[in-house]
Amino acid sequence: MVGATRSGFEGRLRAEIAGDILFDAFSRGRYATDASHYQMIPLGVAVPKTVEAAVRAFALAREEGVPVTARGGGTSQCGQTINRGLVIDGSKYLRRILSLDVAGRRCVVEPGIVLDDLNRQLKPHGLWFPVDVSTASRATIGGMTANNSCGGRSLRYGTTRDNVISIEAVLADGAAAHFGETATDLSELRDAHLKQFAEKLLAIGAREADEVAERFPKVQRRVGGYNIDALDPARGRVNFAHILVGSEGTLAYSTAIELKLSPLLGRRAVGVCHFGSFHAAMNSAQHIVKLEPIAVELVDATMISLASEIPMFRPTLDAVVRGEPQALLLVEFAEDDAENVRRLKQLGDLMGDLGFGFDREGAHWGGVVETLDPSLQADITDLRTSGLNIMMSMKDEAKPISFVEDCAVPLEHLADYTEKLTSVFEKHGTRGTWYAHASEGCLHVRPVLNLRLDKDVKAMRAIAEEAFALVRAYKGSHSGEHGDGLVRSEFHEPMFGQRLVKAFEEVKSVFDPKGILNPGKIVRSPRFDDRSLLRYAPGYEVRDFAPQLSWAGYPGAVGGLQGAVEMCNNNGACRKLEGGAMCPSYRATRDEKHVTRGRANSLRLALSGQLGADAFASDAMAETMKLCVSCKACKRECPTSVDMARMKIEVMAARAQKHGFSLRDRLIAYMPRYAPFAARLAPLLNLRNRSPFLRRLMETIVGFSARRDLPIWRPDRFSARAQTLGPVDGRELVLWVDSFNAAFEPENIEAAITTLTAAGYRVHIAGPIDGSARPLCCGRTFLSIGNVAAARAEMSRTLTALRPFLERGLAVVGLEPSCLFSFRDEALALLPGEDARRVAAHAMLFEEFIVCEAKAGRFPPVLGPVGKKALLHGHCHQKAFGAMGAVETALRLVPGLTVETIESSCCGMAGAFGYQAETMDVSLAMAELSLLPAVRKAELDALLVADGTSCRHQIRDGAPRKAVHVARLFEASLKAGQRTATKAKAAVQ
Repeated sequence: MVGATRSGFEGRLRAEIAGDILFDAFSRGRYATDASHYQMIPLGVAVPKTVEAAVRAFALAREEGVPVTARGGGTSQCGQTINRGLVIDGSKYLRRILSLDVAGRRCVVEPGIVLDDLNRQLKPHGLWFPVDVSTASRATIGGMTANNSCGGRSLRYGTTRDNVISIEAVLADGAAAHFGETATDLSELRDAHLKQFAEKLLAIGAREADEVAERFPKVQRRVGGYNIDALDPARGRVNFAHILVGSEGTLAYSTAIELKLSPLLGRRAVGVCHFGSFHAAMNSAQHIVKLEPIAVELVDATMISLASEIPMFRPTLDAVVRGEPQALLLVEFAEDDAENVRRLKQLGDLMGDLGFGFDREGAHWGGVVETLDPSLQADITDLRTSGLNIMMSMKDEAKPISFVEDCAVPLEHLADYTEKLTSVFEKHGTRGTWYAHASEGCLHVRPVLNLRLDKDVKAMRAIAEEAFALVRAYKGSHSGEHGDGLVRSEFHEPMFGQRLVKAFEEVKSVFDPKGILNPGKIVRSPRFDDRSLLRYAPGYEVRDFAPQLSWAGYPGAVGGLQGAVEMCNNNGACRKLEGGAMCPSYRATRDEKHVTRGRANSLRLALSGQLGADAFASDAMAETMKLCVSCKACKRECPTSVDMARMKIEVMAARAQKHGFSLRDRLIAYMPRYAPFAARLAPLLNLRNRSPFLRRLMETIVGFSARRDLPIWRPDRFSARAQTLGPVDGRELVLWVDSFNAAFEPENIEAAITTLTAAGYRVHIAGPIDGSARPLCCGRTFLSIGNVAAARAEMSRTLTALRPFLERGLAVVGLEPSCLFSFRDEALALLPGEDARRVAAHAMLFEEFIVCEAKAGRFPPVLGPVGKKALLHGHCHQKAFGAMGAVETALRLVPGLTVETIESSCCGMAGAFGYQAETMDVSLAMAELSLLPAVRKAELDALLVADGTSCRHQIRDGAPRKAVHVARLFEASLKAGQRTATKAKAAVQ
C-alpha cells in the first residue's frame, strides 16, 4: 500500500479512531523493532484510547486489506511484535482492571496492562498474577498471553496458559467471541456461527490427538506452535481460550483477558549454590528440584563477570558470591519460616552429599550461601531477571544473539545437552553465556555473533540446525518460553513433523483465512536468517562524521557513537513505571517516542540514513529529544548503560551547527558568565516575577513560561572572603563553588564553609588563575544547549586551575550534583586525559566527603539535634552515580534524625526544562508522579532535604514547601551541638 491509498487509510484512522495515529517515518521506525535482531518497518501505528477504538482500527485495516499486529511492551525476543502492516499498540491506554473477584481469586483486565502495575493494584488484596516474567516492569498481560509466557517460578505456578481462564476477542471477520471453558458437545454455546467455528477446531483436536501425544515434547516449557492439545474432545471439557494463548496475535485480537490469581508469596529463603564447574551445576539441578523449591535459576561465570562491571549489581554480588564460582544456582523456597530454614539445611546437606564443599577444589568446590534477608533476596531477583540485559552489555559489534536460547530438555539430560551445545558453539568459533531456569531444563544461551557479517549469519543457521537436532534427540522443546515469531517458526516441521505443521496451518485458516493477523508467525513463516529482515541488513552503514564528545571504548563509526547507540537492544527496561528514576519522560507521557529505547532507535536509524538525509539534526530528531531531561538514569539503570543524556548533547550540537543558538539558549548557557553582573541588577531583574506583563513579554520573546517564577537573583552573591579558609594545619580540600548556589543561594556555600572549617579542614576556594575575573565553570550550562566548544573551553580552564590541587591529591568538594558530577562524567568525554581522570577520581559531593571522613574517624565536630525527621529527595545525578547512600548516611550522623528517602524519579525541573513554556506541563507531570504528592503528605515539622537547585525550586513551586541543601542542615546541627556544649560547660562551671 503506497501513495494515495496509504494516505487514505491514515486519513480514515485519524477521522474515526480516538487515539494516536502515527504514520511519520520516525514513529514507524520506533515500532520497527522489538528485543529481537529483526526489523520490519510498519505501514503505520495506531495507539487507541479505548478497546472500541482498537476494534475499529482493526476493522478499517481489514477493509483496506492491511495486516494487523497487536503490540504490548514490544519486548519480544523473536520478532513477534513487528510486521509491515498496521501495529496496534495497547500499552498506553488499554490498561484497566475491568473487574476483580477477590474471593474467587480472578480478575478481568484489558490487554495493555503491565504485569507489575497489575500486581501493585492486586497487592492490597493479598493477591498477585504469579507468572513472574523477568520483564514484569513492562510486559503487558496481552503480550504475555499471546506468548504463553513463563515466569521464574513456573515450577509452582505453571505458564500463562495455566493461569488464563477466558478471553474476549475479535475474530478476523470482525465477530466478537468469548473463548472459555465449555463442554465438548458445545451445548453451552448459543451462537450458531461460533458453534460451527468450535466444531472445526474440535475436529482438528480429535483427529490429531495421537500425533500430538507422540510429537509434543513432555516438558512444561513447550510454547511452540499452536496449543492444539487443548482441543482434544477426550478431555471432557475444553477451554478454547488456550488455543489463543501462545498464538502470538495470529488468530484473533484479544480485548479482555480473565486471569486466575494466587495468594501473595510469604517470606522466602534463598540458597545461593556455588559450583566449581558448570557441568556439575547442571547435573545437580535434577537432584535439587526434589527438595520442591519454587525456582532454581542459573547464573554462570560470564554473567557474574559482566554483572560485576555494572554498578547497580556489584553490591549484590559482593553480598552473596564467595570465591570465583563457575556457576551459581539460585534456589528459592516459599514455605513458612520454620520450613524455609529446614529446606535450606536440606539444601546444604544435599550439596555435601553430592560431594561439594568450600574446602574442596576443582569441580567439587562449592557450597551454599543462605539468604533470609528480603531486601537482599529482592536484589538477587533483580540480578537474575536482568540476565539477558547483562549479557547484552558487551561493548562489541558481536552480540549475544537470540535464536537457540529458548530450548528446554528433560532435567536428566541437562548436563549432557549443555556440554554438547557448548561444543557446537566452539565448532563455529563462538561462545555462549548461560542463565535462567535450571529447574525446568530451560536455559537461555546466546551465541556471540556479528550479524553484519555474512559468515556469522551462516554460522547462525548451522548452529540452529545442530542445536535443534540435539533438542529433538533429547525429546525436548525448541521453543520453551520466548515464543516462535520469526526465529523458530521455520523449524516447526523438523520438531513437530509435517502433519502437525499442516494442522497448525489449518487452525490458522479457520481463524484467519485471509492471513491478515500478524502474518509470517508460527505458520507460513520466512527463513529465520533472511538478511532483509535483520536489524543490520545488507547495506546497513553509518555515515561517518566527527562527534563532539569522546566515545572511546565503543566500536563503530562516528568515533564510537554508532556502537554506543547500538548498545540499546530494545529490552524495554526504560518503560518501567516505578522503581529507580528511568525514564521520567516516559512515565509522564507513556509514549514510545519519549522513552530511552525509542530515542535510541531513532538515533540508530538516523545515523544509518534510514530516516532520510540529515535526519540526525532534523526537527523530528529535536522533537524526539525534546523531553529528555538528561537525568542520566539510563546510564545507570539501563542494563546496557545507554547514555542518552550524552547522546542528546551530540544531537543538539549537530542542530546548533545547522541552525545556531536561540536567545533562550544563550541566556541559559552564558548564565555563569553574566551572573556577577546580574547580581548588581538583582532588584531590576527580579521585577519580572512580580509583573504579569513582564512574565508574558518574556515568554513571548524568550520562551520562559509566564506561569513560573524564575530563580531570584541575589545581590549578596557569594564572594569568597579569602582564597583559603580554616586552620592552617587542617586537612586540605578544594571547595568547588558552582554557578547556581553562588548566584541564587549563597547561604548554602557559606554553610558548607562553616561546617568544614569548624570540623578542622583547610578549605581552598577554587578560582581562576588566568588573571580573569570571570568565575570558573564546569561547562554544564553550555552542554545543555549543545555548545560543546564553549563547554570544553570552560572545563579546560577549570582543570588548569584545579591541577595544582589535584596533583597533591586533594578532594574537590561540591554542592550542586549536576555540576560536581560533570567532573566525574563529562570531563572525560570533553577532555580525555590525565587531568580529567584526576578530577573524576577526586570529585566528591559535600556529603560524600563528610561520610568518607567520618568513616575514617576524621570528622570530629559535635552535632546537635535539629528535628525528628528528614524527608530526602535525591537529585537524578546522585542516583545515577550511586551517591544516594552517602547523603542518607550523612543525614543519619545528625542526632535523633530519622531519614526517609522519597521513592521518586526526576523532579521534572531539570535545569531550564521546567521553565520552558513548551515543557512546563510535562515538568509538573513528572513531579506529580511521586515527588510532590509525597512532599504534600509530609508532616509540617519534617525537614525537606534536596541537594539539587532545580529540585528545591520544583518543590517550592509545586508543593509549596521549602527544601534545604544538606549543608544547611549540617550547619544547623553544628550550631545546635555548639549550643549544647556551651550549656553543658556553663552548667559544670
